[in-house]
Order: sequence, then structure tokens, then C-alpha cells
Amino acid sequence: MNRRCFAGLIVSVALASLLGGCATEPYMTGGTLDRETAAAIALFKRMDPDMEKFFNNSAGYVVFPTVTKGGIGIGAAHGDGVVFAKSKQIGTATMTQVTIGLQLGGQEYSEVIFFQDKTTLDQFAANQFTFSAQATAVAASAGASADADYQKGVAVFTIAKGGLMFEASIGGQKFRFTPLRKPALY
Repeated sequence: MNRRCFAGLIVSVALASLLGGCATEPYMTGGTLDRETAAAIALFKRMDPDMEKFFNNSAGYVVFPTVTKGGIGIGAAHGDGVVFAKSKQIGTATMTQVTIGLQLGGQEYSEVIFFQDKTTLDQFAANQFTFSAQATAVAASAGASADADYQKGVAVFTIAKGGLMFEASIGGQKFRFTPLRKPALY
């Protein structure tokens, strides 16, 4: 890919993150995001069966089935996800990341963030949750979660879906939670 393609990818990701917050339709279960989320959860469990303990024992978790990331010096990433409390869907979330530093490439990955306790989940739901710098994420693979533990109330796992990204950068992930809206009864 040439520089123009990478620049286009960065602009596209940035615009997608801005447009992602402009949705006016209420989120309804059963859509594409739900199917992608279920597939991502199944993939995480298949890649590392020991991860079941995180799904079963955490206060909640958010699954981003596809996060798209790209950068040349300045990078951006965006993903839409589904938030669960004790395995029950409670809302949706968007993740936006901006980084600066030595970076080149583009990639897609899935990410799941587990919340150790209700306090951490509540901070996320109150939109008071960010990762500064590069959060420590564990690449999901057989046995990877066996020794993994929560750091500052969260445990983060990722699975690469495609692409290649060289990165030595700093930045942060910002999240926006939207509670599940129940359809109006008529």
C-alpha cells in the first residue's frame, strides 16, 4: 500500500469514529453487531478455552468484534461493541483511539475487555473510562488466559484478524457507552 492509501485509511477511520456517535436509531438486539459479537466470543473461547473463567466470573465485559486501525506517524482506530453485565446485554459501546509516534500500516482485530468488579463496570457505563497510553492486552491463544490477571480492574484480550501494523506510539483509547433501549410499548 502506498502513502495515499494509508492516509485515506486514517481519514476513513477518523470519520467513522465521528459518524459512529451520530446514530439516531435505537439499538435493537438481533442485528449484525449481535451476530458478529457472538462469533467473536465463540472465537475467543475456541482460541483459549481457559478464557471461559473471565466470561463467567467478571462483573461484565465489552466485546468489540472488529476494530479497524491504521496509521502513518499519526494513527487512529475505531470499533463498535456490545456491553454485558453478568452475561446479559446491557448496551453498546464505541471505541476510538488516536496515537502518535512511529507507526505504519493497518490492521483489524477483535478485542474483549473484562471488568473485574461492579465499580469498574459502572465507571465504563458512566463514560468515565479511558486507557491512557497503550493498554496491556494479551493476544488470545491457547493457554494465554491461564496466567492472565486483571490490571487496574480490567483484563484485555485481542485476536488479530488481518493486516500488518508496525507501531511504537503513545495514545489512548476512549469509550462511549450507550445503554440498551427497550422498544416502546404501544
